Formats: sequence, C-alpha cells, structure tokens
Amino acid sequence: MSLKSINPTETKSWSKLKDHFDDIKETHINDYFTSNGNRSDELSISFDNFHFDFSKNKINSKTISLFDDLLIEIDLKSSIEKYFGGEKINSTESRPVLHTALRSSENEKIIVDGKNIITEITKAKAKVKSFSESIINGDYKGFSGKKISDIVNIGIGGSDLGPSMVVESLSHYKTHLNTHFISNVDGDHVNEILNKVNPETTLFIVVSKTFTTIETLTNAKSVKNWFLKTANNKDISRHFIAVSSNIDKAVDFGVNSSNIFPMWDWVGGRYSLWSSVGISISLSIGYEKFNELLEGARKMDSHFRNSDFSHNMPVMMACLSLWYNNFFDYRTHAIIPYSENLKSFSKYLQQASMESNGKQTDRSDNLIEYQTGQIIWGQTGTNAQHSFFQLLHQGSKIIPSDFIGFCKSITGKKDHHDILMANFFAQTKALMSGNRDNMVESNHKLFKGDRPTNTILIDKLTPESLGSLIAMYEHKIFTLGVIWNILSFDQFGVELGKKLATNILQDIENHDFSNHDSSTKNLLKRYLSTD
Repeated sequence: MSLKSINPTETKSWSKLKDHFDDIKETHINDYFTSNGNRSDELSISFDNFHFDFSKNKINSKTISLFDDLLIEIDLKSSIEKYFGGEKINSTESRPVLHTALRSSENEKIIVDGKNIITEITKAKAKVKSFSESIINGDYKGFSGKKISDIVNIGIGGSDLGPSMVVESLSHYKTHLNTHFISNVDGDHVNEILNKVNPETTLFIVVSKTFTTIETLTNAKSVKNWFLKTANNKDISRHFIAVSSNIDKAVDFGVNSSNIFPMWDWVGGRYSLWSSVGISISLSIGYEKFNELLEGARKMDSHFRNSDFSHNMPVMMACLSLWYNNFFDYRTHAIIPYSENLKSFSKYLQQASMESNGKQTDRSDNLIEYQTGQIIWGQTGTNAQHSFFQLLHQGSKIIPSDFIGFCKSITGKKDHHDILMANFFAQTKALMSGNRDNMVESNHKLFKGDRPTNTILIDKLTPESLGSLIAMYEHKIFTLGVIWNILSFDQFGVELGKKLATNILQDIENHDFSNHDSSTKNLLKRYLSTD
C-alpha cells in the first residue's frame, strides 16, 4: 500500500500555522531567550550520545504544538510504519523502501514478496565479513602472490558518494589498506588514481545495480584495459569483484560469480552504503567497525520510529526545514560540521536530500504549487567562517544552518579542539544575537542577528555516531517528503539528461548535429574542431 496523498496546504493545521507565522514572524530569536530562561531545556532533545538544541530558531511552544497537529493530520505515524514495514511506498516503481532493514536485528522479520528479507541480508553481511577479513588478513592474494594493499571503488551517485564519505570521515579507524574512489567519467581522474596503485596488489570493486551504468562501465573497462597491460585475462577474476544484481553481465566482464555481492530493488542508490555497496567501507575500516556504523543507524531508527514527534530529532529537523522553506521562504540550508573528517558530509547530503525531495509532482500525480526540495550546501568550520560566513551574518538572504560538533576530538588534542569548539559555540550565538543592542559606529559593522541555527552536539566521531548521524538526516528527508506529499524514492529527473547524453554521443561519433538547437549545434562543432 502506498502512502496517503494529502495536500498539506489544504489541511486545517497548515492554515493555523500560516496565521501563527503572521503573528510571530517579526519576533527576534533573542527575545525568546529574554522572556524564557528555560528555553534551551524546553527546546532540546537528547538521545544516546546526541544532543540536539533547536532553541535558536524562530519558534515558540505554540509552533511546536501546531507542527504536531500537522503531523497528526497528514498521518505521519502510519507513514513511518509503512516505511519500516516493507510496504511499497515507492509507488512509481512499485517497490518497498528498506535500507533500514539492512541495519535491523537478525531476529526481526520483514516480508517482501512472501520472503523474509532479513535472511538474505544476514547472508550478504556474512559474505562481506568473510571477504573483507580475507583481504585485510592477507589470506587473499593477487595474481602474483602478493597481498592486496589498495582498494579502488568504481561507481557513481549513491554507489560512490555514501561509501567515499564514510571512508573519508572514518579515516582515523582505517586498516592498512588504501582506499580510492573513481566515479566521474573523467579519464584524467581515472589515470590519476591508476598512477597511485600497483595492478599486482590492487582490488577493484565495480558497483552498478544493472552493470550497464555508462559512467561506471566506461571507467571499469578503462581500468581493466590498464590492468591487462600487466596481467592476463584469467587474472581479472582475482582482482575485480562486483556489487550488482546483473550476475550475467558481471561474469561476462570477468568477475568470478562467487565474488558478486547482491543489490536489491528495495534499496535506492543514495541509501545503499548500508548494503554490500559498503564493502569498500568494510575493507577500509574492518567489518567490526562497519557493523558499528550499522548499529548506530539502527539506534537512530529506533529513536525515530518510537519517539513522540516533539521529542524526535529527525521529525523536529524536518518541521523546522518546512517552517523556513514554506513559510519564511528561506530556500537553502547550510550544513556546517566542525570536523575536517566530515568535509564531504554536506556533499553527500546534497544527493540524499535534493535527489529525494526535488520533486514537482505529488503522490496523486498532480503538479505542485508550493515549494519542495531545499537546496543543501555547506563546508566545515572553521574554514567556512573565512569564506561564506560573511553572507550568513550580514547578507540579505537568511540561511538556516545545522552546526555539527563533537565534545571530544578523535586524537585527544584538547588544545586544538577547545579552539575549534569555541568557534562552534560562538558562531551560533553570534548568528542569533548579533550586536543590534550595542552602539556601532556604522551600519557596515551592524549584525542584526536573528539567523536560525540548529546545534547537533555529539560525544565523539566514531563509526557508531556517524551511523546515527547519517540515519538522522535520512529520516528527516523522509519526513519532509511525507509532509510535502511527494515521492522521495524515485529519481526520474536524473534520466532525461542521461538519455540525451547517449544520443549526443552517437551524434559526436557520426558528426551529425542536425537534430539540435543552434546553441548545442555550435557548441558541438566547436568541441570537435579542436580534435
């Protein structure tokens, strides 16, 4: 059964939120703190080793109550249960959405098409564990008898962004293996990676559900040709593995059938790092650490599924984003992690959020007349303070932001960490308060404040806490999709450009530009004139 189709703008609670917005929109955030000394206690949620402070937002207790009314009216609770229960909520493709099952307990039972998929998942995890350990321990050898030293993941989109972000974020926990990622169909980048590795000691992971993805297969074929300059065809099966549902094509490529790891239709690419797609993670940090990542996500799943809406981190994050996007008309959202390890986290969330909720059609196939799909961007602090924070503090655009910080550093360098976190706390305070109550010599030095932020404070960056963090944003994205009455788990907008690219490639090969507009025609002619 698909999710209910309810236009949120036609609900009673939306109308009440609109009236409430008109009442409080001019209230400065700082004034809420002046009138309520307990505001931070009232507008914070703690769970496990996470603390989420959303008190520096343009809301009050009535706002929270009206959010709750909206969530009840659109029946979010029922949607959450369908999400976890395996119902086909990806209705355009008639599929369940079950990346959450990948981190479920082995004792659970989730039935899809008459089968308990937990059995399949458990089997796949065991295979990932066994293979990872054989590589890490050195039992698995390359064609010349040498141990594997380097891993190269070849994928694109979710087959790259998730694993590469996690590997980079958890580099402190890495094994002796060096992990590289090839995604863009950019021959220069492919050569750059290949110049770093030895064919005798490198394992290549080709990740493609259909084993037909043009970028991935182009890169994989180029890598294979490079490999065959040193090795023989029979050696391919020793150095290439695959994560795919198309076993035949992977075998035709040269992959040993026993080294093909499964992909399932009920896992979307941008949510696939928890599956066998995460084998590069398992190799990079070891299976036990990979399992801790899954465990962290499972804990956040439980929090999201079982907590009341007003004490539910992902739900409140979604409601706040809705509040700014659809009522204040603040259409972008910045992600600012105060950890250089998380430098790719905002890039990862761009795909997770914008591919999921960048939709113009509701669940009844009607074109939507209200705003959906926030623009997500960001950078790590304190680097961000010296680049775009000028706009955050004094620009004419208001940009709500999430600040993500850790109580403890990974390495224990407290002097550095104290300076880092002093900036972390100072920036949210400055964005809220500004200096409007102080005498300034000119408007050039005026900070109005009233810039909303969320503060996510976590004990320490570990595999488990990263798993919880990723899952928290996954569930925020899902909740926003439910409220906006859109389908968050297809991505038809990706397909048109890919189709046109295939056609244009044929036109380049044939030097035939007759079917194109004058701009595209002239650009293609100029491109070919440089041959």
